[in-house]
Amino acid sequence: MQPTHPPQLAPDTSTTVDIIKVSARSRSTAVAGAIAGVVREHNRAEVQAIGAGAVNQAVKAVAIARGYLTDDQIDVITIPYFTEVMIEGQERTAVRLLVEPR
Repeated sequence: MQPTHPPQLAPDTSTTVDIIKVSARSRSTAVAGAIAGVVREHNRAEVQAIGAGAVNQAVKAVAIARGYLTDDQIDVITIPYFTEVMIEGQERTAVRLLVEPR
């Protein structure tokens, strides 16, 4: 099991934004559009993925979203961290990517 960040090291997520959930079958361009839209509207986005394929699609989507956002002169950075989530009564480790302007 991967370690999660202690609360003092996890990004401040006190302002709630819907989490964009990515699967291995997600289209990276569609996820990128969602990320760009949420960043434009809320000034940050959170992307969650569980499993290697999903993390791959999420990272590709963030890279594509950076391109979409450059048209609006928004340069974003990504802060990855582990978190525990409950799925069907089981605790799973997920990767979360916080995407916010530099």
